[in-house]
Amino acid sequence: MAKVQVRLRAMEPEDLDLLYRIENDVDLWAVGTTNVPYSRYTLHDYIATAADDIYADRQLRLIVESDGRTVGVVDLINFDPRHRRAEVGIVIEQPYRRQGYAQAAIEALHDYARRVVHLHQLYAIICTDNQPARTLFLALGYSPTATLIHWLLRSDNTFVDAEVMQFML
Repeated sequence: MAKVQVRLRAMEPEDLDLLYRIENDVDLWAVGTTNVPYSRYTLHDYIATAADDIYADRQLRLIVESDGRTVGVVDLINFDPRHRRAEVGIVIEQPYRRQGYAQAAIEALHDYARRVVHLHQLYAIICTDNQPARTLFLALGYSPTATLIHWLLRSDNTFVDAEVMQFML
């Protein structure tokens, strides 16, 4: 299978529907820290007011495109300029999963983080039972460095552990 090519770009107003689907997908809430729905107004305001400057916003959300299609989003969050690190987040929309888009997007993000932001390391916090994400980050060279006990609360009111995985740029 040929390697997937992606392009990372800034958010545009036309991305509102994509963000609305992702931020309001309750299945994704179980693997992250979001637990409330976002209105179209709130997301529209976020797109309009984001500076697209990681130093100003302390985060950066980029749209993942391939062959003119929007396939997902990738984030640098919890940016720490002093220690030159940031947390990685990624969501690929359901029809495009397990086709290489996530790996290509994170590789492109590595390049951006290294060349443009001059980061020293990236990390991801992954639910220990999210095997697709664990497999992806391990394949990209991330190392598991810590387990966070009972870190995430599921919708069924049970806690699940999360794993910190780090990558040196």
